[in-house]
Amino acid sequence: MDKRSHAPSQRQLRVGEELRHAVVRIFDHAHFHDPDLAAASITVTEVRVSPDLKNATAFVIPLGGLQMDRVVAALNRAQGYFRRELGRELSLRFVPRIHFSADTSFEYSSRIDALLHRPEVERDLETGPEAVHRQGEGDHGS
Repeated sequence: MDKRSHAPSQRQLRVGEELRHAVVRIFDHAHFHDPDLAAASITVTEVRVSPDLKNATAFVIPLGGLQMDRVVAALNRAQGYFRRELGRELSLRFVPRIHFSADTSFEYSSRIDALLHRPEVERDLETGPEAVHRQGEGDHGS
Protein backbone atom coordinates (compact mmCIF):
# COMPACT_ATOMS: atom_id res chain seq x y z
CA MET A 1 0.00 0.00 0.00
CA ASP A 2 1.06 3.54 -0.74
CA LYS A 3 1.48 5.54 2.50
CA ARG A 4 0.37 8.77 0.83
CA SER A 5 -3.14 7.40 0.25
CA HIS A 6 -3.81 6.51 3.88
CA ALA A 7 -6.60 8.26 5.69
CA PRO A 8 -5.57 10.17 8.82
CA SER A 9 -5.09 8.01 11.89
CA GLN A 10 -7.38 8.29 14.90
CA ARG A 11 -4.54 10.04 16.72
CA GLN A 12 -4.15 12.62 13.93
CA LEU A 13 -7.90 13.25 13.95
CA ARG A 14 -8.00 13.59 17.75
CA VAL A 15 -5.01 15.96 17.87
CA GLY A 16 -6.42 17.95 14.94
CA GLU A 17 -9.72 18.41 16.75
CA GLU A 18 -7.94 19.40 19.97
CA LEU A 19 -5.92 21.95 18.02
CA ARG A 20 -9.06 23.30 16.34
CA HIS A 21 -10.75 23.87 19.70
CA ALA A 22 -7.60 25.47 21.12
CA VAL A 23 -7.23 27.85 18.15
CA VAL A 24 -10.88 28.89 18.59
CA ARG A 25 -10.24 29.58 22.30
CA ILE A 26 -7.15 31.62 21.34
CA PHE A 27 -9.26 33.67 18.89
CA ASP A 28 -11.80 34.27 21.65
CA HIS A 29 -9.32 35.89 24.06
CA ALA A 30 -6.68 37.31 21.70
CA HIS A 31 -6.23 41.02 21.16
CA PHE A 32 -4.45 41.24 17.84
CA HIS A 33 -2.44 44.34 17.01
CA ASP A 34 -2.39 43.45 13.32
CA PRO A 35 -5.11 45.55 11.62
CA ASP A 36 -5.92 42.64 9.31
CA LEU A 37 -6.88 40.56 12.35
CA ALA A 38 -8.08 43.15 14.87
CA ALA A 39 -11.70 43.22 13.76
CA ALA A 40 -11.82 39.92 11.85
CA SER A 41 -14.33 37.28 12.81
CA ILE A 42 -12.73 33.97 11.81
CA THR A 43 -14.13 30.45 11.68
CA VAL A 44 -11.76 27.49 11.99
CA THR A 45 -13.38 24.73 9.96
CA GLU A 46 -10.73 22.01 10.30
CA VAL A 47 -7.19 21.35 11.45
CA ARG A 48 -5.22 18.62 9.68
CA VAL A 49 -2.14 17.23 11.38
CA SER A 50 0.81 15.53 9.69
CA PRO A 51 1.41 11.84 10.54
CA ASP A 52 4.39 12.76 12.76
CA LEU A 53 2.20 15.37 14.55
CA LYS A 54 4.86 18.06 14.02
CA ASN A 55 2.95 20.18 11.51
CA ALA A 56 -0.66 21.27 11.33
CA THR A 57 -2.74 23.18 8.83
CA ALA A 58 -5.71 25.15 10.14
CA PHE A 59 -8.34 25.84 7.52
CA VAL A 60 -10.05 29.14 8.18
CA ILE A 61 -12.64 31.41 6.66
CA PRO A 62 -13.32 35.01 7.69
CA LEU A 63 -16.94 36.03 8.19
CA GLY A 64 -18.53 36.30 4.77
CA GLY A 65 -15.29 35.16 3.13
CA LEU A 66 -14.19 38.79 2.96
CA GLN A 67 -10.50 39.67 2.65
CA MET A 68 -9.55 35.98 2.77
CA ASP A 69 -6.00 36.47 1.46
CA ARG A 70 -5.21 39.31 3.87
CA VAL A 71 -6.57 37.45 6.89
CA VAL A 72 -4.74 34.21 6.05
CA ALA A 73 -1.48 36.12 5.48
CA ALA A 74 -1.90 37.92 8.82
CA LEU A 75 -2.57 34.63 10.63
CA ASN A 76 0.56 33.13 9.12
CA ARG A 77 2.55 36.17 10.26
CA ALA A 78 1.27 35.41 13.79
CA GLN A 79 2.33 31.72 13.70
CA GLY A 80 4.78 32.17 16.58
CA TYR A 81 2.09 33.69 18.78
CA PHE A 82 -0.31 30.84 18.02
CA ARG A 83 2.32 28.19 18.67
CA ARG A 84 3.15 29.74 22.06
CA GLU A 85 -0.52 29.94 22.98
CA LEU A 86 -1.14 26.37 21.82
CA GLY A 87 1.69 25.27 24.12
CA ARG A 88 -0.19 26.88 27.02
CA GLU A 89 -3.58 25.50 25.97
CA LEU A 90 -2.63 21.88 25.27
CA SER A 91 -0.79 19.12 27.05
CA LEU A 92 1.01 17.70 24.05
CA ARG A 93 4.58 16.44 24.16
CA PHE A 94 5.38 18.52 21.08
CA VAL A 95 3.43 21.56 19.89
CA PRO A 96 3.08 21.37 16.11
CA ARG A 97 4.06 24.21 13.79
CA ILE A 98 0.80 25.65 12.61
CA HIS A 99 0.10 27.01 9.15
CA PHE A 100 -3.13 28.75 8.18
CA SER A 101 -4.84 28.14 4.87
CA ALA A 102 -8.03 29.43 3.29
CA ASP A 103 -10.92 27.00 3.46
CA THR A 104 -12.32 26.96 -0.04
CA SER A 105 -14.79 24.10 0.50
CA PHE A 106 -17.76 26.49 0.75
CA GLU A 107 -16.72 28.24 -2.45
CA TYR A 108 -16.30 24.85 -4.14
CA SER A 109 -19.74 23.66 -3.03
CA SER A 110 -21.28 26.92 -4.30
CA ARG A 111 -19.68 26.34 -7.71
CA ILE A 112 -21.05 22.76 -7.79
CA ASP A 113 -24.48 24.03 -6.76
CA ALA A 114 -24.40 26.66 -9.52
CA LEU A 115 -23.43 24.00 -12.06
CA LEU A 116 -26.27 21.74 -10.95
CA HIS A 117 -28.74 24.59 -11.48
CA ARG A 118 -27.67 25.35 -15.03
CA PRO A 119 -30.61 24.75 -17.42
CA GLU A 120 -28.90 21.99 -19.42
CA VAL A 121 -27.92 20.13 -16.25
CA GLU A 122 -31.36 20.54 -14.66
CA ARG A 123 -32.89 19.16 -17.88
CA ASP A 124 -30.64 16.09 -17.67
CA LEU A 125 -31.39 15.64 -13.97
CA GLU A 126 -35.13 15.84 -14.60
CA THR A 127 -35.03 13.11 -17.25
CA GLY A 128 -32.90 10.94 -14.96
CA PRO A 129 -30.34 8.29 -15.85
CA GLU A 130 -33.01 5.80 -16.95
CA ALA A 131 -34.25 8.14 -19.67
CA VAL A 132 -30.71 8.96 -20.80
CA HIS A 133 -29.93 5.21 -20.94
CA ARG A 134 -33.06 4.52 -23.01
CA GLN A 135 -32.17 7.36 -25.38
CA GLY A 136 -28.68 5.88 -25.84
CA GLU A 137 -30.03 2.39 -26.67
CA GLY A 138 -31.33 3.58 -30.04
CA ASP A 139 -27.85 4.79 -30.99
CA HIS A 140 -26.31 1.30 -31.12
CA GLY A 141 -28.10 0.23 -34.26
CA SER A 142 -29.79 -2.81 -32.68
